[in-house]
Amino acid sequence: MGPKLTPIKRFFVRLRAGVRSHPVRTYLLAAFGLVLAGGLVAAIIFWQQPKEVKTTANKPKPVKVAPKPKYYSPLTGEEVADEKARTKPVTAIMLENSPSARPQSGLKDAEIVYEAVAEGGITRFLALYQQHQPDLIGPVRSLRMYYLNWATPYDASIAHIGGSYNALKKVRSGGYRDIDQFFNSKYYWRATDRYAPHNVYTSFSKLNQLNALKGYTSSRPVGFERADDSKAITKDATTINLKISGPLYNSSYQYDPATKLYARSEGGAPHLDREAGQIMAKVIIALRVDMSKVMEDGYRENITTTGSGNVIIFQNGHAISGTWSKISDSAQLTFTDANGQPIALARGTTWISAIPNSGGDVSWQ
Repeated sequence: MGPKLTPIKRFFVRLRAGVRSHPVRTYLLAAFGLVLAGGLVAAIIFWQQPKEVKTTANKPKPVKVAPKPKYYSPLTGEEVADEKARTKPVTAIMLENSPSARPQSGLKDAEIVYEAVAEGGITRFLALYQQHQPDLIGPVRSLRMYYLNWATPYDASIAHIGGSYNALKKVRSGGYRDIDQFFNSKYYWRATDRYAPHNVYTSFSKLNQLNALKGYTSSRPVGFERADDSKAITKDATTINLKISGPLYNSSYQYDPATKLYARSEGGAPHLDREAGQIMAKVIIALRVDMSKVMEDGYRENITTTGSGNVIIFQNGHAISGTWSKISDSAQLTFTDANGQPIALARGTTWISAIPNSGGDVSWQ
């Protein structure tokens, strides 16, 4: 009888005997044990890995891009590049309209034009420029009080050759940017292809120098209320006739639906700019005004520019009847319709004609 075995030794003796007697079963059990152990180890490793935490706290929020600001000309209401363009200096130039002065130069480039009788039934123009600066402008003529009153809201330099007594007294009072040819002759010249007094011209290359010399480098003009074209407009005013004084000075306009512009005629013929062709306008305004004679270094025409009166506005082939108002010389003209609502003008070149209540007439079809 051999030595007595401990329980552990006895286990291994029996295990060895079982392996010898059942080798296949033993191998299968061993393989199963290895697989089980491997799975257990893999599970332990997996559960010990740091878990990914899903969060939206650190995600960047989408940035809203502000729309690019738009800037509009205070004269025409048309879009311009920036605020600097809006405050470019404005220059108002008195232009002659007698037959001997036609065709004018630079008139087609004017952004706003006021037309009124100056003397003896002869009309004259106050032409305002800011964005457009033609090389040649003329013939330049003298100033009247009512043109100055219309020019005041534009904070403009006033280019002219003398003027009526009251107009000169006011423009030289210190409250205006007076660039009268009488005191600035080298910035004007007399053309040789026309006779005096219908031959004084200037240019923006010269006027810009003069304005800069005097410190007139920016303007804060007060313009009209403007709006984009309406898509649905009744075309009831495609032909316009304005009776201002006599046949040589009465004007008419023909609307072109393709361009949405009015072609101007005068004295029964197309009104031409000598360098740029027929004059075109986006908006035509017929101001009905009181006109009288005043004693001012002789009898002068006088037009009432403040207060209120009737107005007909033509734009996009359509006529709007309403009321004009101007509360003071420095205030801008405003326009309201028959219901008292403001009338917004279309964007573009604007011609304003002062039609006398006595003897003048406005018709359209």
